[in-house]
Amino acid sequence: MDENRYGDPAPHGCTRRQGLQWGAALAAGLALPTAAAAEAPATLRVGRTLPIKTLAGAARQARDGMVIEVETGDYVSDVAVWTQSDLTLRAVGRVRMVANGPLAQGKAIFVCSGERMRIEGFEFVGAKTRDRNGAGVRLESGSLRLVDCVFRDNETGLLTSNDKNARLEIENCDFGAIVRREGQTHNLYVGEIAQLKVSGSYFHHGQLGHLLKSRAAVNHIFYNRLSDEIGGEASYELEFPNGGQALVVGNLIQQSSTTQNPQLISFGSEGYTWPRQELQLINNTLVDRLPSGGIYLRVAPGPAQVRVLNNVLAGNPYFASNGYWEQRNNFIVDWDAFVLAARDDYSLRPDSPLRGKAIDPGRSGELALLPSRQYKHPCGTLALSGPARHPGAFQQP
Repeated sequence: MDENRYGDPAPHGCTRRQGLQWGAALAAGLALPTAAAAEAPATLRVGRTLPIKTLAGAARQARDGMVIEVETGDYVSDVAVWTQSDLTLRAVGRVRMVANGPLAQGKAIFVCSGERMRIEGFEFVGAKTRDRNGAGVRLESGSLRLVDCVFRDNETGLLTSNDKNARLEIENCDFGAIVRREGQTHNLYVGEIAQLKVSGSYFHHGQLGHLLKSRAAVNHIFYNRLSDEIGGEASYELEFPNGGQALVVGNLIQQSSTTQNPQLISFGSEGYTWPRQELQLINNTLVDRLPSGGIYLRVAPGPAQVRVLNNVLAGNPYFASNGYWEQRNNFIVDWDAFVLAARDDYSLRPDSPLRGKAIDPGRSGELALLPSRQYKHPCGTLALSGPARHPGAFQQP
């Protein structure tokens, strides 16, 4: 605290008149405006009954640091380009962005290029283009955080450019029901960016493309559900085609019986392009529903460090691996090992002999790899009462 704030009627930097006003205010017991209040972000409101009726209109008026609050409703053919930094878009109620025609820059419902942008509570529906690559959101550059958003019936849920400084964080989002477009589309497709973080999110019902494909240098995939369910025909559930650092912790990853590719997870299939090649597969539950048996993990030959620890695997009784991988404490189980696998409850039964058998996988840099949370359906995470004790993604009901 500044010692002059209350002891001097004319604090440093004030004029005499301001100092007298300051002292009078204190004497009267009045609250003085704080710096935080003085710097509260300006807010634009969008809604059918408001002066600003569209997101496109808001994008034209928005400035760096603003908050844009959007009232509930369907915003049809309302596409926008966002270039501002420190911008927050917040849905107030249920907000659906329905493409129904041309997209911003011919790419997406929202095209984003600002730093530290946040989008919260939006649903993106029906993005389609002539090149069959329409996205709900397109990240061109900068950094973006998505919270509690839904992507439905787009050719690609979210797509990024190959800007190697860009960063993307996804929290508690639903990527589902992708449009079938000859294998060119994915629920989430991340290009060669600096970093991707995904947590508490649900990826499902892919069509020929992958549920999550990332070329990012650093990937933190924690506490998600990637499960191609009845009617889904995704290829990979999770792919890192160019390697990089991939920390895959506490996820349910499930392959459907109608998959277009027998591999659940793939690393380095298109060649290693980043200086660091590291895959850590820790405390996941991997489920193979392919009748003929799939492949849980395939890693391309090359200079990759691979650690596979504390995972529970069901379906295929064989785990194909390479001798140079570090593998410890992984368990292949039957369906009756779970509370109710038929309804996608992959918690270990209360009497399971695997309970309490997790080992500490250590750290990657400053980041602990032993789970402290678990995925909570349909989107979100649940804090654990203590460090994970069991192998697999699910520690408690």
